[in-house]
Amino acid sequence: MSDTTEQEYQEWMKDLNYLVDTLKLSFESADARFTVDELNDTLYIELEGLEGYSEEEIEEIATPLLEITELEFEDIILLPLSTHSD
Repeated sequence: MSDTTEQEYQEWMKDLNYLVDTLKLSFESADARFTVDELNDTLYIELEGLEGYSEEEIEEIATPLLEITELEFEDIILLPLSTHSD
């Protein structure tokens, strides 16, 4: 993202927040957060209550949303929301 303008960055953040909010609604999560690992081009999305879903249910719910996103990451990984702070 080093060659992006402030406007492009704001649009990227808007798209990223939209994806996280949509996943949060889809999984009926009260809380969510994300981390971008730029070195590995990976997006980690933590969702409260995700541990209550089977792997198949997660794939069924998330795959259509992840397929239509215009965000370009090598990997997008969904995780249960961690309650400990680093």
